[in-house]
Amino acid sequence: MKRPVLLMIACMLLAFGVTQINAESARDQHVYHFGFKKSKDGQLPSINEEGFKPILEKHGAIFLGDTSQKEIYLTFDNGYENGYTAKILDTLRDKQVPSIFFVTGHYVKSQPELVKRMVSEGHLIGNHSWSHPDVTQISNTQLKDELLKVKNAVAEITSQKEMAFLRAPRGIFNEVMLESSRTEGYTNVFWSVAYKDWDINVQKGSEYAYTQVMNQLHPGAVILLHSVSKDNAEAMGQIIDGARKQGFVFKSLTELQKKVY
Repeated sequence: MKRPVLLMIACMLLAFGVTQINAESARDQHVYHFGFKKSKDGQLPSINEEGFKPILEKHGAIFLGDTSQKEIYLTFDNGYENGYTAKILDTLRDKQVPSIFFVTGHYVKSQPELVKRMVSEGHLIGNHSWSHPDVTQISNTQLKDELLKVKNAVAEITSQKEMAFLRAPRGIFNEVMLESSRTEGYTNVFWSVAYKDWDINVQKGSEYAYTQVMNQLHPGAVILLHSVSKDNAEAMGQIIDGARKQGFVFKSLTELQKKVY
């Protein structure tokens, strides 16, 4: 075999090897499931034990707000509708509380009137991805498409033309998606108050929901709730009143973003 041919084959093998190494490195990227040590007796929650705090800080992700202030940031995940979001919106409207709703493509397509109402009543719409995939297992191009489709769908039916906040489906993330989504202009939003409220077959009553949230309240709390929960819908007013009685003020994530950046 002539030398030029051998050289060409060697180069091709080398290129293939580099591609394989890069692909392998991407697959080996550590995947995290967001978790935290819950607040108790007013103490601050912690993610120090989870191992991912440095990369959240590196990429400007939000876990909690200004812990020197008695401020609360109320957030909802809306993957699908279960008949309770309107009641939640009624309570937020009556009590003048701002919130953000992280929606999927399914939600925007199936509940356009609720999405319109969220925006018209002063709430933010956040990106929860179009198809709710594991965002650590898709390419940057696919992630960009997932986010753009939600943003465009919301822009088509509401006055919100931009989208600044992202919540990774199921709280699964890695550094690649944090970096990629930030490049697209998103701030990743995690949480510092949460409980198992998403299982619609295991609802335990409004008092249980109230207690779960109130027991975790702390300065700078980012509260994650799911709008599919009947308990949350029924406890919403009590939660707001109880938090305010303790001196907490409900704020919009846009105000927190200004402080962070």
